[in-house]
Amino acid sequence: MYRYTDFDRRFIQARAAQFRNQLERHLAGTLGEDEFRPLRLQNGWYVQRHAPMLRVAVPYGAISSAQLRQLALIAEQFDRGFGHFTTRQNLQFNWIPLARAADVMDLLAAVDLHGIQTSGNCIRNITSDARAGVAHDEVVDPRPYCEILRQWSTLHPEFAFLPRKFKIAVSGAREDRAALAWHDIGLELRRNEQGEVGFRVLVGGGMGRTPIIASEINPFVPWQQILVYLEAVVRVYNRFGRRDNAYKARIKILVKAEGQAFFDAVNAEFAAILQQDVDGQEQLIPQAEFDRVAASFTRPEGVQPRPELEHTGLTRSAGSPSQATGAAPDAHERAYARWLQRNVHPHQLPGWRSVTLSVKRAAQAPGDVTAAQMRSAAEMAERYSCSELRVTHDQNLLL
Repeated sequence: MYRYTDFDRRFIQARAAQFRNQLERHLAGTLGEDEFRPLRLQNGWYVQRHAPMLRVAVPYGAISSAQLRQLALIAEQFDRGFGHFTTRQNLQFNWIPLARAADVMDLLAAVDLHGIQTSGNCIRNITSDARAGVAHDEVVDPRPYCEILRQWSTLHPEFAFLPRKFKIAVSGAREDRAALAWHDIGLELRRNEQGEVGFRVLVGGGMGRTPIIASEINPFVPWQQILVYLEAVVRVYNRFGRRDNAYKARIKILVKAEGQAFFDAVNAEFAAILQQDVDGQEQLIPQAEFDRVAASFTRPEGVQPRPELEHTGLTRSAGSPSQATGAAPDAHERAYARWLQRNVHPHQLPGWRSVTLSVKRAAQAPGDVTAAQMRSAAEMAERYSCSELRVTHDQNLLL
């Protein structure tokens, strides 16, 4: 996982303190609802019919055991004992009284969590393949690029008030497990014939009332230039996207309406930034900066290939009667086989697997997870997964 620097921590702690001051002024009546609304939205707070909703950012779905335990504490002490994992790898609380919101933000900041840019018309949480860094079919690890994109997009002064919300997904595997074509921008990491790393860029996808599959706008952008290319895409959207109708304000509507003209405008803007704009050179990603970020995503100490364990436990439960006698599998073993097929996934390292922890239950909304489940998952991660978990797009957890 990305390791927060002292600057990162000071930043989110200062943001939590700012929000506390803003909330106190609002509750005292000196900051009106219209003035307070953009301030709360910038920190992930929605006001709904029965109670506020807070969306907590989980960047590219990676979360630590300590963070998950803190979320369990918040669920118990401030909510109704549960949270809700979303299809975009975040977590939501739906029953926190607004008067206690600042206390929650302080608790989040204490474990390097926040709600910045989880709402509003801005670039939202960067999402990725839940198996990033361990997937057996991975071409390039997307996590360092996700973190660079997160830092670039957070509080970007030009893109804080876009025509509508803007969602980016990144994948580096042969199988798309990040739903790239259903995002405003989808970035597929690949290598060209020379082995150089770059991005295939998709634009204009989305779900909702007008589902559209994204179109390829560029088959290969060198990784050093990806921030410049994204800058060009969002600049064109910010300039020409509709602001008179929220239902027609997403970039997918603009891409569908303009087609090739949109692509031409983006590529012209991209060329202009590289050739003329002062920001052009500044936004190329230096190798040293990439290496600094990538250092947070090295393999945990002590994790080594275990080829002797490659096939252990992958057929029948260990020590089962039928395993010893050669008899047909019983009901328990058939259930275990089904669990293996659905929940246990190939890994880059021989002898290792990634495992889905399903939190779904009958008569329960998908994604809802109790405080007890969070703590159990955190404990399993500490024992088996170097204290790290991932939130999956189907609203489960992954070790």
